[in-house]
Amino acid sequence: MTIPADRLSHPAVRDLVTAINGHDEQAFFAALAPGATMSDDGSDRDLREWCEREIFATRGHMDVQSEADGGLSLVANYRNDTWEEMRTHWQFTIEDGKVSRFETGQA
Repeated sequence: MTIPADRLSHPAVRDLVTAINGHDEQAFFAALAPGATMSDDGSDRDLREWCEREIFATRGHMDVQSEADGGLSLVANYRNDTWEEMRTHWQFTIEDGKVSRFETGQA
C-alpha cells in the first residue's frame, strides 16, 4: 500500500517528496539545507547534477511503500523515464527543519 506524500510523518521529508512528485524544482531545492549533499548506491554525487538527471529531466516519482525512524527512512518504488521503476531505500538527515543529506539506492 502506498503512503501519500502528504501523509508522510516528517515534515521536511514530506516537503521533499511532494516536490519530487510534483516535478517542482524550486520547492525541491527550497526543502534542502544550504550545502546539502547526497549519495546514490553508496557513492557521493553532485546533488544538482544528479537531481537534474534522475528527477527533473526524467520525471522522477516516488511511491512510498513504508517509512521508519520517525519518517527519516523510506522504502519507495521510484520511477523515471530513464530507469523505469525500481524499489529504492531513502535515508534523510535533517538540520534546522530542512534536508541536509539524503542517501538513496536500490532496496
